[in-house]
Amino acid sequence: MILYDNQMMEGHSVPQEDWQIAAYHAFAAKMTNREEKFPCIPATIGFTHSHLRYGFVTDPRSADAERIVAELIRDYTDNSRQFGKYTSLILFFQTPNDLKNKFAVEQYESLFWDLLSRTAQEDKREWPQHIPEDPSSHVWEFCFHEESYFVYCATPAHFRRQSRHFPFFMLALTPRWVLTEFNKVPKQVQMLKPLIRERLEAYDTIGPHPDLKLYGAEDNYEWKQYFLRDNDTTASSCPFSHGRSSKTKAGNHSSTD
Repeated sequence: MILYDNQMMEGHSVPQEDWQIAAYHAFAAKMTNREEKFPCIPATIGFTHSHLRYGFVTDPRSADAERIVAELIRDYTDNSRQFGKYTSLILFFQTPNDLKNKFAVEQYESLFWDLLSRTAQEDKREWPQHIPEDPSSHVWEFCFHEESYFVYCATPAHFRRQSRHFPFFMLALTPRWVLTEFNKVPKQVQMLKPLIRERLEAYDTIGPHPDLKLYGAEDNYEWKQYFLRDNDTTASSCPFSHGRSSKTKAGNHSSTD
């Protein structure tokens, strides 16, 4: 699996399939639009400075999707600290017309959690001890390859929440260390957070989702922010299952993977 950066995508070392090039250009347009400014300012900075890395995955419903995702996350995790302090892993998925045109938001939600659970089963390392395995904990977050991540999902079915709309099924994984480093500069946080909120309210035709809260707060649950519906409702419980009990018992942990 190859991790691409901006220069590779905009130069000659580009994927061969048209949908991959189209997905990247749609993303680039979203990050650089000066009239409709994307709300997540750190993401736009990451794009501008080429801190982001991109991976391309087959149809998320395919049996091979979780293996590809796992390999890309593994590679990214091993190298992410070299990419810059605003880095994230952006995963674009091949999205056939039946998926793009017929799936509702709730169907994409089920697909997202199924894919994340399947990917977790591909992890060759143990779940980090400092992160609870139960998503009902206010400090739980998705972990893979001994790194904790905030996961963002965008789909073609989102319309009221344009901040979660993308013409292809897409995931963005941001390492917790990136978010921690960002929050270490209080003046920067105090300046950007109100601006991000202001942009979000202008970008979407619906108010910010009530589940958008701060990591670590006792009334916050990270999983609720991974996939935001196109309204203000939320799933009653987290659908994620890491399915790792049998794998751990089998002693598949390897510190060299």
